[in-house]
Amino acid sequence: MEIAASSGIKRIVELFAPDDRVLVAFSGGVDSSFLIYVLKHFSDIEMMAVTIKTPYIPQWEADEAIAFCKTHNITHKVLTMSFPGDIKHNPEDRCYRCKHILFSKIKEYAAERGYNIIADGSNADDTSDHRPGMKALKELYVLSPLLEAGLAKKEIRSLLKEFKLEIWNKPAYACLLTRIPHNTAVEANMLQIIEEAELFLKKLGFAGTRVRLHNDIARLEPRQEDIEKISRPGTRDSISNYLKRLGIKYITLDLEGYRTGSMNKK
Repeated sequence: MEIAASSGIKRIVELFAPDDRVLVAFSGGVDSSFLIYVLKHFSDIEMMAVTIKTPYIPQWEADEAIAFCKTHNITHKVLTMSFPGDIKHNPEDRCYRCKHILFSKIKEYAAERGYNIIADGSNADDTSDHRPGMKALKELYVLSPLLEAGLAKKEIRSLLKEFKLEIWNKPAYACLLTRIPHNTAVEANMLQIIEEAELFLKKLGFAGTRVRLHNDIARLEPRQEDIEKISRPGTRDSISNYLKRLGIKYITLDLEGYRTGSMNKK
């Protein structure tokens, strides 16, 4: 496939030498999907995608990552990890600790198989947001090609739409620990409740809605365009009844809707 007119794609490809072997940390999200698609179709380098499955990553995310790689004939491996004890109390620097743990495992896997570059899907927008995990990536010498090429989320989505890939408007995902307040002991049943609640909402057509758990209260953060629809009596009752069956006592709707880092606010 010929390189598209996008100078951003050209800059990504030019970051690599012909004999590089690249292992991409693949979450299944928009950014890392774009990266592995570009490397697969616009370069000749050897590339493999690796997804790490932990108890705080929803199963549907891993399933979507597997399906994307299968569809586009991309070599892919899922590595399973248990819950790291270092983040079981959801510390404020959880993202840094988690990234360091996960990418250290990826680094070991890459070394065993002779990959000389580890890459991730961080983009140019990530430098303007609170992203403590970026520090871990720098410490472990992880390359962020989208960031290096100056590609931001808006252009990435636009290019995916140009490629006619349905994921161009896929909502942002984040690990389930972001739904729980910092400095809270995380139990397996909490993660299960959140995952089942968000999967139910996804099936109802509200993909991207966050279910923030505050003890026995669930605070729903839907996308702005979904707030009115999710508030309709029939829909509202279905959601309330389902979440109560999961063991949640109170269900609330956050009128500000979804925004990143809402659990970080003091």
